[in-house]
Amino acid sequence: MNEIRCGNCRKKLGEGVYQRLNIKCPRCGAFNQLSASSATSEPPRGPTAEPHDQPHRPLDRRQTPPGRSTPEALSSP
Repeated sequence: MNEIRCGNCRKKLGEGVYQRLNIKCPRCGAFNQLSASSATSEPPRGPTAEPHDQPHRPLDRRQTPPGRSTPEALSSP
């Protein structure tokens, strides 16, 4: 794994493997934009199924808090 440090103050921001990374330093507030120095040998990942084969998921992904009714149950026609 690679050490990820702020380009301004050199604070260690983390460790990891990345292709592209945008991270703000909590110490000095500098925005760090990092890119991998070489391409990985791993093939690019694509969808495993055709879009029409995937189950329908609504665009609104908010969850209803415990103990509350869903918005559909609250609205009446």
